Amino acid sequence: MVIIAIIIGCLVGILVGMNTPIIPYSMSGYLAISIIAALDSVFGGINSSIKGNFDLKIFVSGFFVNAILSILLTYLGERLNVDIYLAAIVVFVGRMFNNLGYIRRHYIEKWISRKNKEEKNTNEKGV
Repeated sequence: MVIIAIIIGCLVGILVGMNTPIIPYSMSGYLAISIIAALDSVFGGINSSIKGNFDLKIFVSGFFVNAILSILLTYLGERLNVDIYLAAIVVFVGRMFNNLGYIRRHYIEKWISRKNKEEKNTNEKGV
């Protein structure tokens, strides 16, 4: 179900991206940091779905709150002439890699256990 939502989201993003005007350079930093925050929320949602404790309210609120907070940090950093957005990037990317690592381990373990079951079944049938 989650995979179907991701595929639909990607297709909608492609269609919207093809029909959207070009983002000005002055706004590209805001867009980049909000995309990183949104991706962090998506990987966190997939991770919590695998763990079995996914809550749509927490996911949606985290998605928007993280994106808004990262945009505000970028804006504040611009006004103070300090690259505060780098802290948000470090945190969000670090969490993305942690979530992605958990997702990867989950599916590798699932694949290995399925492979072991198949080998066990073929050995039992052959003996």
